[in-house]
Amino acid sequence: MQYQEFLDHIYQRYSGNVKLELGRMQGLLQDMESPQTKYGGFHVAGTNGKGSVCACLEALALAHGLRTGLNTSPHLINYTERFRIDGQELPFPAILEKFHKYEELFNKWDASFFEITTAIAFSLFAEAGIDLAVMEVGLGGRLDATNLFVPDIAAITTIALDHIKTLGGTVEIIAAEKAGIIKDHVPLVLGDIQGSSLAIIQKVAQARQAPCYLYEQDWKVTASSDSTAGICFDYQFKDYHYLQLKANLMGEHQAINLGQALTAFILYCEKKGIQPDQERIREALGRINWFGRMQVLSLNPTVIIDGAHNVHGVQALVRSLNKVYPDRKLVFVLSILADKNYDEMIRMICTKAEKVYVAQNSSDRAASAEDQQKAVARYQVPAIAFPSVDEAFKAAFDEAGPDSVIVGGGSLFTVGEIISAFRRYV
Repeated sequence: MQYQEFLDHIYQRYSGNVKLELGRMQGLLQDMESPQTKYGGFHVAGTNGKGSVCACLEALALAHGLRTGLNTSPHLINYTERFRIDGQELPFPAILEKFHKYEELFNKWDASFFEITTAIAFSLFAEAGIDLAVMEVGLGGRLDATNLFVPDIAAITTIALDHIKTLGGTVEIIAAEKAGIIKDHVPLVLGDIQGSSLAIIQKVAQARQAPCYLYEQDWKVTASSDSTAGICFDYQFKDYHYLQLKANLMGEHQAINLGQALTAFILYCEKKGIQPDQERIREALGRINWFGRMQVLSLNPTVIIDGAHNVHGVQALVRSLNKVYPDRKLVFVLSILADKNYDEMIRMICTKAEKVYVAQNSSDRAASAEDQQKAVARYQVPAIAFPSVDEAFKAAFDEAGPDSVIVGGGSLFTVGEIISAFRRYV
């Protein structure tokens, strides 16, 4: 079975099996001899930022000589992106072999696409003999397939409205779902979470006797500069004071994500008797391997891609762009999913937009280019509609001057398609 044949098969055969419950995943993993129990590590949930936290945790662990498994979702271009061991994507044949090994069990338990992907990751990591896994929650937390993993440290990044048809229509309901990853006595590191969401999470943590570490109370970051070269920030937690840390991720919000990852890693080190090394930390922050999140693809012209796919994410994106380009209007290549609040997302983008190239990405949930074009037009910003992200990006890039700034995003689907187009045309 070749790559595309495999991908078509698992999407068509298993994508309709989604059920938010853990019974069949429990049965599947038991039949697989519970590979997720062979190691500890980190479990990360949240509305936005969890992928960046995971990638930073991987970099920090690798810099300290630890063997890592990283499982993230979704992928931008290739399915293999979801599985990294020691910082490297696994070759497709290794993933396919694991799928074939357990295909009868996947069918027995009527497993979903995500459950299969998570089970494959658990098994691959166990087989590799890793020291720790970094597991990113797919959706919610409480009933997510990753939640059968018991980590050494858990983290919840942010709480905002997203996936409301599945998780619920209030931040309180969503906070309760994310809090479902909290395990008895497992330390929990929180990102920028406030108000009723914070109260709900703290109540669950208290009930499960999970030590809770809060942003701006227990640990702090202060961003000092932000540019296309990355973010620079100071960090403080307990007796750890690191000044002028420099990371290769752009965006002020990334300082919070990186500070959260650093706090979780320090707690892990304390638990395991490892001494955190400042020089290795600095080295790790400059080598974070995370595509599509305030990523600079080019400087002539400047091309920035960002996976912000909901209102909360676009707020962070626009803040970052205002910081780096305070007096400039920028060009956007945009394609948003129809089930998002894309009217509000477009309104915020138009405050920074000189021109918008809108398209319909390859997702079956994508909003039409025409509907997005109409939304942009309400804010008196020129908008041109294209049938594909590929064509929209090519038009924007061809028309750009050397000093232009192109920002691409609206969805992780869009980001993946822009990366593919960039590699093809540039």
